[in-house]
Amino acid sequence: MNYRELGATGLNVSEIALGCEGMTEENYSMCGKLLDFAEEAGVNYFDLYASDPQLRSAIGNALKGRREKFIVQSHLCSVWKNEQYLRTRNLAEVKEGFNEMLTLLQTDYIDVGMIHYCDALSDWDTIINNGILDYARELKASGKIHHIGLSSHNPQVALKAVESNSIEVLMFSVNPCYDLQPASEDVEDLWADEHYAGHLTNMNPERQKLYETCQRLGVGITVMKCFGGGDLLSAEMSPASAALTVNQCIAYALSRPAVSCVLAGAHSVEQLKESVAYENASESERDYAVALSSFPKISWKGHCMYCSHCQPCPVKIDIASVTKFLNLAQSAKNIPETVREHYRLLEHHAGECVQCGACEKRCPFDVSIRENMREAKRIFGL
Repeated sequence: MNYRELGATGLNVSEIALGCEGMTEENYSMCGKLLDFAEEAGVNYFDLYASDPQLRSAIGNALKGRREKFIVQSHLCSVWKNEQYLRTRNLAEVKEGFNEMLTLLQTDYIDVGMIHYCDALSDWDTIINNGILDYARELKASGKIHHIGLSSHNPQVALKAVESNSIEVLMFSVNPCYDLQPASEDVEDLWADEHYAGHLTNMNPERQKLYETCQRLGVGITVMKCFGGGDLLSAEMSPASAALTVNQCIAYALSRPAVSCVLAGAHSVEQLKESVAYENASESERDYAVALSSFPKISWKGHCMYCSHCQPCPVKIDIASVTKFLNLAQSAKNIPETVREHYRLLEHHAGECVQCGACEKRCPFDVSIRENMREAKRIFGL
């Protein structure tokens, strides 16, 4: 298992992490089975958005004697009311729900306290103004949560939260179909067939800005909806009318700026094993570029996907890394020192480019790589 830093939290998380969707299977016994295999495979991070008290109790029992082996991302504002899940902004309900969660999980702290499901700018204002964010800060100050996060599907909302310096972790939906869609306060828009009816071109700029801003400000992204609820694995269900593999979906998400881990949903140990197998997959099995470039209704022309098909460079420039740092620099008013330093630490720089064009001939997306190298040299001076 490979591990990544979770933004600036100081936590090192397994790049394959676990969602909680399937933990209720087999009368909640699947919870223990999934966590047993996760521990064996080196998966040390899981998400708990669900408020079902039986599930929380099952997780609490499964964590006995090994709480420190897992980094738990669990949600504020997700409560159980009238025998069903409810997202609430009622502060009294939030507090009651959090205390119940700690009791059921049999722990005295949550590693990442995720403010649950904020997809509207007005809702973010509510979180700020009615005490939810202040309560999260109180919990952090008391050690009951160690880091504050937010879950969202809307890049405008997520960016506002990130730029406010209020959150350290963002749970966000990342996959190559959703990345084409502009912000919406209705999450169903991400799936809607009519939004994929025409010919779509390139990543939505708000989403790209979000990922790059998270990278620049040290906010770690934990990925939900990597497989689009399973739709991307089926040509019949995929909005792109073409199927991707589990490995390709994971590789795409993990190659986005600031992404620390993919929360893989699993309804069985076999499904989790399939996601964990990514760690031993070959480069060709992980390669999403050829698949994306052949999507019948989507074009990524001119957009670097960090896929490294442009390699090898005759002067050994890491073209994908140079391009990523270039994009990060261009997204900021002033080049952040961290970006400048990371660029300087590269073994070879854009100024060494001999403009041979071999990289452009190999690029599936017709990126103007030579122009990017010239611009990177201009911006960074190397």
